[in-house]
Amino acid sequence: MYKIDFDNPIAVHFIGIGGISMSGLAQILMANGFKVSGSDNRASELTEELERNGATIYIGQCAANIKEPLDLVVYTAAIREDNPEFARCKELSLPMITRAELLGQIMRNYGHAIAVSGTHGKTTTSSMASEILLAADLDPTLTIGGILKSIGGNLKLGNSEYFLTEACEYTNSFLSFYPKYGIILNVEEDHLDFFKDINEIRDSFHKFASLLPEDGALIINSDIDNYIALTEGIAAPVHTFGFSDAADYYCTDLHVGDHGAYKFLFHTPDGRSQEVILNVVGLHNVSNALASLVLADLLHIDLQIAAKALLSCSGANRRFELKGNLGGVTVIDDYAHHPTEIKATLSAAKDYPHRELWCVFQPHTYTRTQAFLDDFADALSAADHVVLTDIYAAREKNTIGISSVDLQKKLLQKNVDCHYFSSFGDIEIFLLQNCIPNDLLITMGAGDVVKIGENLLGK
Repeated sequence: MYKIDFDNPIAVHFIGIGGISMSGLAQILMANGFKVSGSDNRASELTEELERNGATIYIGQCAANIKEPLDLVVYTAAIREDNPEFARCKELSLPMITRAELLGQIMRNYGHAIAVSGTHGKTTTSSMASEILLAADLDPTLTIGGILKSIGGNLKLGNSEYFLTEACEYTNSFLSFYPKYGIILNVEEDHLDFFKDINEIRDSFHKFASLLPEDGALIINSDIDNYIALTEGIAAPVHTFGFSDAADYYCTDLHVGDHGAYKFLFHTPDGRSQEVILNVVGLHNVSNALASLVLADLLHIDLQIAAKALLSCSGANRRFELKGNLGGVTVIDDYAHHPTEIKATLSAAKDYPHRELWCVFQPHTYTRTQAFLDDFADALSAADHVVLTDIYAAREKNTIGISSVDLQKKLLQKNVDCHYFSSFGDIEIFLLQNCIPNDLLITMGAGDVVKIGENLLGK
């Protein structure tokens, strides 16, 4: 693998530079004097910011974008060998590394690199941990999988040894990382277009835990099924968190507020406790907060500072994000695209003031929809009304003949009021005709379903 010498900046091209992670890595290289170019299928605020900062951006991907001299090419897991830029780079024998390999090389420049992993909750937990590091004046470098309001984007360049990033298991990406501190929030079936089954996924997380050094730490949710197997033989000390005192760090005195946000007492292994009040909704976010509090304690950050940071943390964008109010209808947007995430979000919505709950769901990828069809139907049945969009293809082609109509049939069999429309425009008309004051409308999915709520609100 090509090794970057950060003392000698070079010319780097990013295939897929508009991604939330790729754009942040490009910014880090630019801040270190590297010459950056890149391409993406569409312009966005992220590509426009890169251009303002001096990057050369191409909208659309074609072989002509690969203009020598280039020293290195970085590509995402979504790029296939038939991509014209990828093929051209291979033809020119240019050095190429993945996004994960670049991120791993960047992490090696920091003495306290932190990686947040798990099937769900990575962005929210990274946001919480980021707010704590900022409140403690540790001047961290942060690269988040969403837009964090307090830093005005998905990236903050710091001047300290602290570096925090999300660590995704897809294509075993996080095995290219070099963390000192690792967090495992949960381990469930997902990305079954890459992993064979849950055992292969668990093996990947065990390998991730094995990356951590003796002077580092693994922070792991004790509610994970047989979590001990994920820690066997690793060098780093293990610190557990959970909802009972069987964990090293745990919470008691849970109370939910009027808008679905919890407060609780956080307990440490040495008997200390700290009251914590969250500003994000849902019981699942208590678990995310526990993980970030354990990290704070291991970094010797005062727990009062950490608790104050969590109170001010409204989370990243697209995580139960209040978009506005339309004629008395509250519009929320959420990134949930896995059955467990949908259950958590809709459960949180039950504690949010409303008359009836509407969920506009955009399934994400054909393989995930097929693998979890019954689970999606079970999770979505918690809503009073469900509206389905077409499946968001992302990196895939529909070679398996699955569609949103298949999911609609499952929901109708459960006597759920479910509707399917092939266009966002038709969905918006339907919602305007059927939602009434005091209803709660959630647009949900990892694609572009957010546009529906924004269009309704005139944004």
